[in-house]
Amino acid sequence: MVRNLVIFGGSSHPALTETICNTLGIPPGEITLSKFSVGETRVEIRESVRGKDVYIIQSAGTGSLSSNSPNNTVNDHLVELLITISACKTASAKKVTAVLPLFPYSRQSDIPYNKAGAPLSKGPSAPASANISNGNHSFDSGPHQDSHFSSAAQAPTSRFHAHHTPPRPLVNGANGANSSSAGYANTTSVAPISTPTNETFSPQRGYKQWVAQAGTLVADLLTAAGADHIITMDLHDPQYQGFFDIPVDNLYGRHLLRRYIERSIPNYQDDAVIVSPDAGGAKRATSIADSLGMSFALIHKERPRERTPPPVNGVAVDAKTEERTSASMILVGNVAGKTAILIDDLADTSNTITRAAKLLQRKGAQHIIALVTHGVLSGDAIERIGASALDKVVVTNSVNQEEHQARCKKLEVLEVGGVFAEAIRRVHHGESISVLFQHD
Repeated sequence: MVRNLVIFGGSSHPALTETICNTLGIPPGEITLSKFSVGETRVEIRESVRGKDVYIIQSAGTGSLSSNSPNNTVNDHLVELLITISACKTASAKKVTAVLPLFPYSRQSDIPYNKAGAPLSKGPSAPASANISNGNHSFDSGPHQDSHFSSAAQAPTSRFHAHHTPPRPLVNGANGANSSSAGYANTTSVAPISTPTNETFSPQRGYKQWVAQAGTLVADLLTAAGADHIITMDLHDPQYQGFFDIPVDNLYGRHLLRRYIERSIPNYQDDAVIVSPDAGGAKRATSIADSLGMSFALIHKERPRERTPPPVNGVAVDAKTEERTSASMILVGNVAGKTAILIDDLADTSNTITRAAKLLQRKGAQHIIALVTHGVLSGDAIERIGASALDKVVVTNSVNQEEHQARCKKLEVLEVGGVFAEAIRRVHHGESISVLFQHD
């Protein structure tokens, strides 16, 4: 029995909250979560948390899909978590820890390099009439000068002309040419300032477009709501931890995957090979392969040079879509006659692992298994897995998998409740959690 500890579960994953509470031997905290008819979230803490250590469990999945709620989205769960944190801090909780098995917006921590379009660019040399006096920058989407504004500046009212000294007219040129002081008699010959032409902005290689950085915003929201500590698992980008001013514990799900390989795949050291579906997950896959003494293979995506795809049936094709469909995949390593084990941290639409499975099957792999920490499986991911060359997809229940399991016979789920329960117990008692980071 753990004293002075309260665990509240959000609406995203009630089953995981129950597993953690059963492991710790405490009942879940009493909390009411609902929505008003307008769609606003309502949170009511129904027990005292004064001076207690509070843990709020909320994942970033789609929640309990059996409820068929139209408001059961990642954004709703994030707002619900923020309101719950604030409610606990207002109720004088000693410490509030947000437990996020799948961190929301963790895939938006960096900015892509290869997209075009930015409001401000370093334009080519322009005539003096088109330049700004203090720089050579031009706005592609800058406002144009209206004709009625120019005529109003050139032809003031007679009342203004009789009682006030007219302002100096606009000049054409950087050196003040045509700066006659003869009043408005010569202003009719002044040419209006020319506006920049609407040219398509083509950024050079390595340019970062201006997009919202949702990762920093979510970190600031959790901190501003009152969170004192964050516990999560397998962040898509480890750099996300640097956005916080509070402690962040990023637990590993690798030891669960490693244990599954040891128990479920016979003679895995000789008859199986670990495969990373892309270069970004190579470090994750090699750490498991090295700890188990297994061979390793890598799938490399070779993308074509940037070009404008030709229109199809008179309709322009998105360059990003063309890149995804035309990118060729190359296998580095040997999988012929072996069991290929794909390792990845997150499967959303499952396009990456299904395309990788197709390549591995073509290269002679005998069995193909995918081990994924976070199985979001949104959109038509279940149907795509069912029609793919994958023999089995193993995911953890960091996201609610009840409906996914009912729809896909290839899906197998590993329990992560024990890992988070042990992390909560150690943090509450002030013990080291470094043992949870060791996956060997």
